[in-house]
Amino acid sequence: MATALILLLLLLPDEAEAKLSPKYYQNTCPKVQQIVSDVVTNKQITTPTTAAGTLRLFFHDCFVGGCDASVLVSTNAFNRAERDADENVSLPGDGFDAVIRAKTALELECPGVVSCSDVLALATRDLVSMLGGPFYRVRLGRKDALASTAASVAGNLPHTNMTVDLLIANFAQKGFSVQELVALSGAHTVGFSHCSEFATRIYGYGGGGQAGHDPSMNPHFAAALQKACANYRNDPTIAAFNDVMTPGKFDNMYYQNLLRGLGLLASDYALAADPRTQPYVQLYAANQTAFFSDFAHAMEKLSVFGVKAGHKGEVRRRCDEFNNLSI
Repeated sequence: MATALILLLLLLPDEAEAKLSPKYYQNTCPKVQQIVSDVVTNKQITTPTTAAGTLRLFFHDCFVGGCDASVLVSTNAFNRAERDADENVSLPGDGFDAVIRAKTALELECPGVVSCSDVLALATRDLVSMLGGPFYRVRLGRKDALASTAASVAGNLPHTNMTVDLLIANFAQKGFSVQELVALSGAHTVGFSHCSEFATRIYGYGGGGQAGHDPSMNPHFAAALQKACANYRNDPTIAAFNDVMTPGKFDNMYYQNLLRGLGLLASDYALAADPRTQPYVQLYAANQTAFFSDFAHAMEKLSVFGVKAGHKGEVRRRCDEFNNLSI
C-alpha cells in the first residue's frame, strides 16, 4: 500500500504545473493571446531577428530555475541579475523588447493580470509559428520569479563546446531525454552565433596553423567562415547564421546541414557524430514532420519546467523589475 502511494505521488504533476491552463485568462484577460500575437508579429516584421532572439531568451530563462521570467529582471545597485551573467550578456535585445512591448499592451488592456513569464512563453510560440515552425499548446498561469541572480546561472545552460556526455547530463538534470535534447537543439535552425563561439573549429584546429579547420566541416564552408570571421578578435559582434541555407525559416535544414558538414557549433556537430544522438539527427533530417512533432512536445514540456505558483511568485507590473524593490 505504501509503495503504491509513493508511486502515485511521483506520477502526480507539480502543483504549479497542474494549475496551468490554456484558458487561464479566459475571464480576466480574454484577449491575451491575440494581443501578444499582434505585438510580436509587428515586431518580427519590423525586426526579422526578433523570433530567434526571443526563442533563445526563452531557453535561457527556463533552463535557470524554471520558466519564471527571471532573466528579464535588470541589475540594480543591490543585485546583479541573471541577464548580466557571463552566459547571458550576448542575449539579443530584440527578444527583451518583444516581451516588453507585449506586456505594455496587456497592461493597458488588463493591468496587473498577465505575468511576464506567460508573455514570454506565448511570444516564443507565436514567433516560432510565424517562421514556419509548429504551433503548439501553451498552458498559462505562470507567476514571475521573486529572485534573479547572476550566480544562479553557472552550470545550468548548455555551452557550444560541450561534449555529448555533458549535454545529455545537462538536459537530464531537467528531466529531458536524449531525443528531447536533439529535438530542442533544432532551435538552431534560426538565429546566429558569434565567431568566438566556433573560432576553434575554423582556425588552427588540431594545431594545423591559421588555415587549419575541423575536418568534419565542408572545406568551402570552413573557408567562407574563416574569411567572414577574420576580424572577430577586434570586433566581437561578427557572427554567422546557425543555418546557412535557410536562416530565416524554421525548418529541419539544421539537421540536414549537420550531415553535410555545414554545422556551425562544435556541440551541434557532436550530436550528429555520437551514436546516442545521431539516429535522431538522421530522423529529423529526413522527416520534418517528425521533427516538428517532437519539437512541439518538447517545447510544451519545457514551458512548464520549474513554474512558480501562489506565493512563490508574483505578476510583475514591469518585466524588468520586481513589484517590491526590497526583494
